[in-house]
Amino acid sequence: MALPNEIVLRPRFKFEVNSNNQNILTHFEKSKHSQNEFIISRVDDHVFIRFPKNNQQFWSPQLHLEINNEGDSKSMVHGLFGPNPTVWTMFMFMHFIVAGLFFGFGVWAYTNITLNNSYGLQLTLTLFMIVLWFVLYFAGRFGRAKGKPEMQKLHAFMQETLKAYL
Repeated sequence: MALPNEIVLRPRFKFEVNSNNQNILTHFEKSKHSQNEFIISRVDDHVFIRFPKNNQQFWSPQLHLEINNEGDSKSMVHGLFGPNPTVWTMFMFMHFIVAGLFFGFGVWAYTNITLNNSYGLQLTLTLFMIVLWFVLYFAGRFGRAKGKPEMQKLHAFMQETLKAYL
């Protein structure tokens, strides 16, 4: 059973190319100056491809490529689509806050239940944190769906840049 070759739940991919990693990294460095649709940054064996600030939206993804040497004439390209690091940090921070409040309200509710005090407010706040977590989850899914056309543009640019080595 063949799986579709599209970006779905886990926006990661890996493939082998017929060149050493320095040639490919140099090719990405050259493509940085030959086009203006994407911003390309390189740090060691890592290449980051993203949209310029004036073309970015809140949900715009970026593509992180790690190009590892696998011998004299072969390299392995590991790709990962992800949100803007600022957006990612904000979402992770919000998830940790909601989780912390969930446990705090849960302990507060348990304490009031144990002491035979009223616990309606605490239980309501605990359940509200679950609802808020689902809201965050679906907001992230919505953002990924909204960024999918841009992910496909980034992927197409990467394939166009690497077509000589595939």
